[in-house]
Amino acid sequence: MRSAIVLGVLVSVAAAIALQSPVGRTSLLDRSASISSGCSTSGPTSCHNTSPVSDTCCFESPGGLLLQTQFWDTDPSTGPIDSWTIHGLWPDKCDGTFDQNCDPSRAYTGISSLLTSQGASDTLSFMNTHWVDINGQNERFWEHEWEAHGTCMSTLETSCLPSGSPRGAEAVAFFETVVRLFKTLPTYDWLSDAGITPSTSRTFSRSTLSSALENVAGVTPSLGCNGNTLNAISWYFNLKGSIIDGEFIPINAIESGSCPSSGIRYPPKSGSGTPTSTSPPGPTGNPGSLPTKATIHAIHSGSELGGLLSLGTWSTQTLATFTISGSADSFTMKSSKGDCGLSGGMFKCGSGVSSTTFSAKSSDGSLLLASGGSTSFSSDGIPSGTTVFDVYMGSSHGQQYTLEIIGS
Repeated sequence: MRSAIVLGVLVSVAAAIALQSPVGRTSLLDRSASISSGCSTSGPTSCHNTSPVSDTCCFESPGGLLLQTQFWDTDPSTGPIDSWTIHGLWPDKCDGTFDQNCDPSRAYTGISSLLTSQGASDTLSFMNTHWVDINGQNERFWEHEWEAHGTCMSTLETSCLPSGSPRGAEAVAFFETVVRLFKTLPTYDWLSDAGITPSTSRTFSRSTLSSALENVAGVTPSLGCNGNTLNAISWYFNLKGSIIDGEFIPINAIESGSCPSSGIRYPPKSGSGTPTSTSPPGPTGNPGSLPTKATIHAIHSGSELGGLLSLGTWSTQTLATFTISGSADSFTMKSSKGDCGLSGGMFKCGSGVSSTTFSAKSSDGSLLLASGGSTSFSSDGIPSGTTVFDVYMGSSHGQQYTLEIIGS
């Protein structure tokens, strides 16, 4: 095995984000792999060693900050309509910088043949549907990802492989690991479970998207946009052991990404989603189910803009969680301040508030808060910073909006 003296760069941001995800660390030790690294996962975590590590065959360095990157391609569409697709697995240095194309002598071509010849046909089959190039050049895409990023992984050096390993075995292990890791990160499903699905008309705030994913994964990813259109995501990890069969430890992203704070589009792929509407969406009937815990988001001029605080006011600050009791046809709401209801046409929550019965209406895949069949709410101004506004039923005040119920 290759031996070197390496000390992890413990930058403060990396130290602050090393949080284990509630969904569990991702161990690849019990997954099928073409080869075994022979490495233990009881050693130091990449980027968090406090003393020199001599064996970089079992300690990923200097690229110990690992990003599992995914695409959401819609123009043209790639991959299944209900799944993000693989971009790659990138070994950034602990300070966020990175190397690329580290060993031209191992710039393998013919990845399909390499995988097939070494018993990884199942991996190849999955790649053909979930690791696809937007221009249809899958082989070139895979070759690039291996040459640019895989060759920079210390635990995949040929000197780290078992004796007698065939040529390209480390590349096969790279692709197997990326596929296995991607399968533990169902971004589409996690967003969908939070009521966030591709749409031709809805937009989202960055905090809404991040919070929905953090609620499940326990960590926040980095969100990438082309303009205001969501098209990429990066999940961050540190590693114990080898890329081949080590333990991936999820951490918070070290940057929020390129998406704006609000007005983010999440368009459907071809053949999915909802049709474009030329007028504001209206109620189309009652949904079949209702969350018991939810945040209430304001949809103003077609875009999300804050939502309700625990007293029932409209704000762009951290939203309150409401407890909902009943069915979509008839339910009551409560915040940490008390029951919620309408008093003199104003929405309020508190200990002295009489509970009002509300209903939920479905519109373009969203659940909208309603009373007396109406989903219209209004306020005298638009909230910003610590400035909040009272919420009124109906459209008689200067700023009109609807209130979307999103399960939490």
